[in-house]
Amino acid sequence: MSSTPSTPTATIRAVFLDVDGTYADYGIVPEGHVQAVRAARAAGHKVLLCTGRPVSMLPETIRGAGFDGVVASAGAYVEVDGEVLVDRRFPADLAARTVAALDAHDAVYILEAQDSLHMAPEAEARLRAIIEEHFRRAPDGQPKGASAILGSVRVTPNRAAAAFAKVSVFEAPVPVQRIAEEIGPDIAVVANSIANEGRHAGELFQRGISKADGVAAVIAHFGIEREDTVAIGDGQNDLEMIAFAGVGIAIEGSSPELLALADRTAAPPHREGLVGAFAELGLI
Repeated sequence: MSSTPSTPTATIRAVFLDVDGTYADYGIVPEGHVQAVRAARAAGHKVLLCTGRPVSMLPETIRGAGFDGVVASAGAYVEVDGEVLVDRRFPADLAARTVAALDAHDAVYILEAQDSLHMAPEAEARLRAIIEEHFRRAPDGQPKGASAILGSVRVTPNRAAAAFAKVSVFEAPVPVQRIAEEIGPDIAVVANSIANEGRHAGELFQRGISKADGVAAVIAHFGIEREDTVAIGDGQNDLEMIAFAGVGIAIEGSSPELLALADRTAAPPHREGLVGAFAELGLI
């Protein structure tokens, strides 16, 4: 594999990569994935991160390969070459209802904005313990990836006033779906790829927004046809983009629902699955 410019390909593709469980493993990006992204871009393709994380949760260790843009907050925010194409935040009334419902249940949660993350003062110790516990499950037992979250968290007493795009719930005494129903029909729930240790956890987002919206905004910007898109992911918030893309790739071990939608599969990050996937598609 070479990262030097090559003969232009006949078709320029837009490639969208989920982060956790696809591009990175416990927040750590394998070197083969870095080189694959650089080689694909050198060949003329557009490569973007397409993640449930907000920009504030994407440190240089994840973005360092160089990307043409990012679809963040599961489609609520899109930025390409420094230009913001989409920036959808919770309306003030919905934000207030969401924070009130979470606090009523004493949930441990983060409000995710593009510039920072917000948490309740009384939840700080529990949040840090949950996140560090998760990242200690990494193969090397080191919580290195936790810094991407904990380094951007602010203790924010007046959280309802924060301009946020999504909420990650790490622990609650009741199912997150029940909390969403209390907030109202404008809220939907998806599984949380970080807090997955059996607690009541999940991500709250505005109903009707998905990663597929971000993909659509990006290809409209670049003038790339839908059939020339590639989407790769492993989580429930990847369903829409896998269905939307010209080629949808699910990571081995993904849910049966995602695997059924995908055109093919790729190995997980610890086996540098994107290297083989890029090669099979002629991206590198």
